[in-house]
Amino acid sequence: MKKILYFALAAGLSFSSCEQDLDIDNPNAPTTVQFWQNATDAQQGVNAIYSTLHRGPIVLWQWFYYTVRSDEAFSRSPRVEIPNNMDKFLITDYNFGETNWVYGDNFIGIFRANQALANVPNIQMDENLKARLIGEAKFLRGFFYFNLASLYGNVPLILEPSKPTLLPANATREQVYAQAAQDLKEAAAALPLSYSGADVGRVTRGAANALLAKVYMQLRNYNAALEPLQWLVEGPGSQVYGLMPNYRDNFLSTTENNRESVFEWQFATNESEFTDNDVQTPNQNYGSPLPQFIAPANVGFSDAEIHRWVVNEFHKDKTVSGQRDPRLAASFFFDSTDVRGPGSTMIYGRTFTARYGANDRRVWLRKFSNDAQAGRAAEGFRSANNYRFIRYADVLLMYAETLNELNRTTEAYQYVDRVRQRAGLATLLSTRPGMTKAQFQRQIEHERVTELAGEGHRWNDLDRWGYFENQAKLNELIQRDPAFTTFRLGTHRLLPLPQRDVDINPNLVQNPGY
Repeated sequence: MKKILYFALAAGLSFSSCEQDLDIDNPNAPTTVQFWQNATDAQQGVNAIYSTLHRGPIVLWQWFYYTVRSDEAFSRSPRVEIPNNMDKFLITDYNFGETNWVYGDNFIGIFRANQALANVPNIQMDENLKARLIGEAKFLRGFFYFNLASLYGNVPLILEPSKPTLLPANATREQVYAQAAQDLKEAAAALPLSYSGADVGRVTRGAANALLAKVYMQLRNYNAALEPLQWLVEGPGSQVYGLMPNYRDNFLSTTENNRESVFEWQFATNESEFTDNDVQTPNQNYGSPLPQFIAPANVGFSDAEIHRWVVNEFHKDKTVSGQRDPRLAASFFFDSTDVRGPGSTMIYGRTFTARYGANDRRVWLRKFSNDAQAGRAAEGFRSANNYRFIRYADVLLMYAETLNELNRTTEAYQYVDRVRQRAGLATLLSTRPGMTKAQFQRQIEHERVTELAGEGHRWNDLDRWGYFENQAKLNELIQRDPAFTTFRLGTHRLLPLPQRDVDINPNLVQNPGY
C-alpha cells in the first residue's frame, strides 16, 4: 500500500491543496476531464484520497486537537499559540493556522473523494474493482466528515465536486454525523474482509463497521452501534481480528498491519521530503511528523506532554502475578518507564537521569516513537511508523460500553476482560462482579485510559460521556487538568470555523460563542 501511495502522488493528482494551490493552475497537471478514463486512473484517484492522511494537519495537528485539548495531555510549547489554542481554550484568533489547516485538509480529502465518487462509476472497468474503489472513497469521505463533526460540528455538507462559486451553508453536527454513517454503511457493503500483497493497508469492511460504530456512539445511538460491533466481535470480523499477545507490537514499525489493526494509516520514509503536504513531487510527505513533535525534550520538540494522573491510572491494578501493568512502560516515557527508576530508564540511548535528572516529573507518549530502532538517538520529521487509528482492543471496549448502555452489563464483562487479560490483569468478573450500569461505565472510562491513552480517542470519549455539557462533570476535568478552568460550556465543545470562510460566505454561520 505504501508503494501504491507513492505512485498516486507521482501521477500528479494534486486536485486541491492548501489555499495558494487553489489560486494557481498547473499546466502540467491533468484536468478532471482528461484524467478519469480507465481503471488505472480510478485506482490512482482513490489512492490520492488516502494520501490526504499524510498531510501534516491530519496526522499531526488533528492529533493535538483530539489529545492535547483533552485531559490526557497538555502543551508547554514555546510557541504560545499552541498551548493557547490546543490546550488552554484561550481561543481568540479564529484564523489560527493549525485550526484552519485541520479543517481545510479534511475538506481536501472530501474534495478528492467527491471527485472519485463522481467519476469512477462512469469508467469502463472490472465491476468488482470499481465497486471496491467506490467503497474506499465512501469510507474515506465518511472518515473526514467524522473528524469535522467531532471537532467543528456544524460544517457544510459537500457531496459533489465543488466549484469556485459554491457557497454552502452549515449543516448541523447531527446531519454531518448522519452523512458519515451513510457513507460508512455503503462502504461496508462494498469492501472486502481483507487484502493481500501490495493492497494491504487499504480500508476494509471491518474498518467501515468500526468507524460506523464510533459515529453512532458519538450520537449516543447505542442501538444502532450494536449491529456493526456485533459483526466485528461475534460475526465474520471475529475471524479476521484479534488481540496481539504483546501489547507493544501495536506501536512498532516492525509489526505493522497486524491482526489487531482495524484502520491503520500507512507511512514510509522519503529522504527527499521537505514539505508538509502531499503534492510537491518529488519532495512530498510520505512520513509522519507526529513523533518529532511529541517526543521527549532533546529527542524531539516536546510540544505535548502527558498528565501525571494518566500514569497513576495504571497503578490501580496489578497483574495476577503482582507486577505493574506492562502497558505503562509501552505507553510512556517517564522517570520509571523501567520499573527500577530513572537510572535504569533509557530514553533514546541515555538514561532518564542523564538526560533530565532523577527528579524530573515530565511524561511523554511513547506509542508513536521509534526508540526501539537500534542506535536511534532522536526522532525526525519522516517517521515510517504507521498510525493504528482503530485497534481491535478499542472495538472490544466499544462493544462493552454499548452493551452496558443497553442494560446488558453482565454480558459486557467478558469483552473488557479480554483486554485486561492480554495485559496480565485479573478479570473484572473475578474482582468486581455485580457492578451497576453506572459503576461499569466508570470502569469503562478507566479501561479506555489504560488501553488507549494518547491514541486520539480521548476528546470524543469525554464528549460522548457528557463531560462538556454540565458544570459538575466539567469540575471533574478541572481536577485532572487545570486548563479546563477556562473551558466555556456551550462554546468550547467545538472549535471555531475559519473566520475567513465565514467572512466570504454569507451562508456560513460561525459556531456558537465565537
